[in-house]
Amino acid sequence: MATEVMSFAAIQDEFNAYIGDIVYATMTTVDRKGRPRARVLIPVWEIAGGRPVGWLATYKTPVKAAHLAGNPHTTFSYWTPRQNAVSIDTVAEWIDDLEIKQHVWDLYRTTSPAGAGYDLGSFWHGGPADPELHMLRLEPWRVQVIRGADLRSRLWKAGDTT
Repeated sequence: MATEVMSFAAIQDEFNAYIGDIVYATMTTVDRKGRPRARVLIPVWEIAGGRPVGWLATYKTPVKAAHLAGNPHTTFSYWTPRQNAVSIDTVAEWIDDLEIKQHVWDLYRTTSPAGAGYDLGSFWHGGPADPELHMLRLEPWRVQVIRGADLRSRLWKAGDTT
């Protein structure tokens, strides 16, 4: 059973440590028939106003775009064989603003506070303005961290999550 925390700050250190260690997340979306689809990606996270905000540099594939158009709710799951885990339930939104793309480009390059970034130039040679580079803003409404040593689970929820 998870212990609920009132402030994200109560789990922020574990959140950053586990994501920095694990790096790759499984992103799950659902199609118009409610069937899940998973893919492995590397989002980066920052803290804004005491809350986590995620960013995903990605290709806007027809499947991903259709899933998010029908239902913007996504789940990101991180897991390590040590049984440390992070589950993040979010609402995703495509962002096309070049200034934000530059911010996220820089966040990936500096590995983000959680330590999970990389050089986006390896995939998008045109920099933040590359027409193939798309950004998803990930607004978490529920974050759970589980420590494998004792399976302690702590849960943070943003405001009204109904």
